[in-house]
Amino acid sequence: MEKQNKYAFEVFSSANKNEVKKAVESLYGVNVEKVNIVNIPRKKRRVGRARQGFRKGYKKAIVRIAKGQKIEIMPR
Repeated sequence: MEKQNKYAFEVFSSANKNEVKKAVESLYGVNVEKVNIVNIPRKKRRVGRARQGFRKGYKKAIVRIAKGQKIEIMPR
């Protein structure tokens, strides 16, 4: 996705597209062109034979930034 200038972030469940755009622009100093948000559902998990539970779901934001810009994921 980095070749397409797209980056994925896990965000708060109450966050909307405008809040994600403002946060990424202020934190990384890039121009955000588009934000897509995906709700990842919780998944059923088994522990042993009888116990069942759920893995927590979350909200994921996929952010496309302007061409020629880059977000440094791992500082060098």
